[in-house]
Amino acid sequence: MHQLDFTIHTMQDLIGAVERFGFLPYFINSIPGFSIEEHADPPLWTSEGPGPWEWKGPVIRQSGCAYGKFFENKAAYISREWFPDFANYRRDGYDFDARFEDELASYQEKYLYDLIDANGPILSKELKKRGDYGKNGRKGFDTQIVRLQRETYVVISDFVYMKDKHGETYGWGVAEYATPEQLWGDDFRRTVYTRKPEESYRRIYRHLQQILPDVPDQNIRSFLH
Repeated sequence: MHQLDFTIHTMQDLIGAVERFGFLPYFINSIPGFSIEEHADPPLWTSEGPGPWEWKGPVIRQSGCAYGKFFENKAAYISREWFPDFANYRRDGYDFDARFEDELASYQEKYLYDLIDANGPILSKELKKRGDYGKNGRKGFDTQIVRLQRETYVVISDFVYMKDKHGETYGWGVAEYATPEQLWGDDFRRTVYTRKPEESYRRIYRHLQQILPDVPDQNIRSFLH
């Protein structure tokens, strides 16, 4: 399927694609042709130099978009324009406290959410340390952090690179977590629950139909769920 006609050569190409399509998965997924992996210039995707891997943090900061494991437990960008509707749909209109009170979230999720809410934005390594996640401590961090991202109560707000004694960066970027409310403040709070969740879903569904005209409706529904 070639309905998304673009190629990523630069970071600005990637930012432009996020803004243009609103939803942009990072990796190959159940909708063919709907990922950065399939549209990045091949040498760029596999090179050791600056590319989509290194651009994740700058794209988040410069575009103001959301980034997290939102679809099929895989990472995706969602533009600032579309994220309030997406969060409203995925949260089903609940803020986290109301979700927990209605027994729709576990104690383990609440513990991790409260840690991020109290300390975010916070690097994953520091978050695990404060929460006592590790070999002899609490279990299930990876499962719970993905679930909180899927439900849009937590996003990845940046990627931070460690530095050696010479001030040179090394290794993979370390994820920094925050709640959308921490990241965007009152602007997000004002917009996230302005529609009924089903209305937000319909808006997103119609939008994906428009940008993915060759994809069967059932596939779009499955992807969104």
